[in-house]
Amino acid sequence: MPLKLTLKPHERVVLGGAVVKNGNSSCHFLVENNVPILRDVDILSESEASTPCRRIYFLIQLMYIDQAQIAELQPLYWGLVREVLEAAPSMKALISKASQFIIDGKFYQALKTARKLIQYEEELIKNATEPC
Repeated sequence: MPLKLTLKPHERVVLGGAVVKNGNSSCHFLVENNVPILRDVDILSESEASTPCRRIYFLIQLMYIDQAQIAELQPLYWGLVREVLEAAPSMKALISKASQFIIDGKFYQALKTARKLIQYEEELIKNATEPC
């Protein structure tokens, strides 16, 4: 079943590893085969990967976009996961869920879970920096 995408003016999308940027008007198209797709709102740049959970998201994003790099990226992912779990054991359930998706080759679902990790991390940081 094809995926219908509508891009806003100047919106970017990653299609099968290629970054496509829309022009001045809305654009509608169908993707008729199974390829990695990331909309602009889901793309995290390397410079935005400024916290441990954002780096986890970034690594999963790279695995999703270019599955040929998985063997190189997974050791980085597992090392970062260990560090995060040592610092914040309360993230174990979310990290376990994302990791299982990675093991199963379901990288988009892992990204969605990693997005929740980022939100949780932001809450932890906010709570740690608020005065008592």
